[in-house]
Amino acid sequence: MKLLLDIDGVMVPISPWKRPDFLSDNFPMFSSKATKALQRILKETNATVVLTTSHKSTYSIAEWIAIFQIRGIELNTLERLPENTAFLNRREEILNWLNDQVALKTFIILDDDKSLNDLPSNLKENLLQTSSMIGLTDVLVEEFLMKIQRSEVA
Repeated sequence: MKLLLDIDGVMVPISPWKRPDFLSDNFPMFSSKATKALQRILKETNATVVLTTSHKSTYSIAEWIAIFQIRGIELNTLERLPENTAFLNRREEILNWLNDQVALKTFIILDDDKSLNDLPSNLKENLLQTSSMIGLTDVLVEEFLMKIQRSEVA
């Protein structure tokens, strides 16, 4: 099970009028609601996080694991989409990655990017879109867990 995870608008709500708080690693603090929600997802699904964020190539995998750990989220493994050297939009990046994942059966995309609304319907059913100003919530976790249960039954 793979969790394709964006950061801005999911773990770090975006407020145009307010700069986010930064921690000692100079990366924005995750919202406490999003942190608790992601912790629950990881606990209940044992998902592997795949970073889709535009920041994904800014840090090494080890640095990303430390970023999550400082924010109270333990990750044993972490993956990321390839560096976006072709400047694709998020939908195109994810489609390209999914095309290379022949054996991947179960995945959920957690993102606020509106380009993902144009995913093919069979992939869009795996999308949980956050409100960029709110981020990941308990309501979305419930929806996430229901989607996982349905995909495992199918």
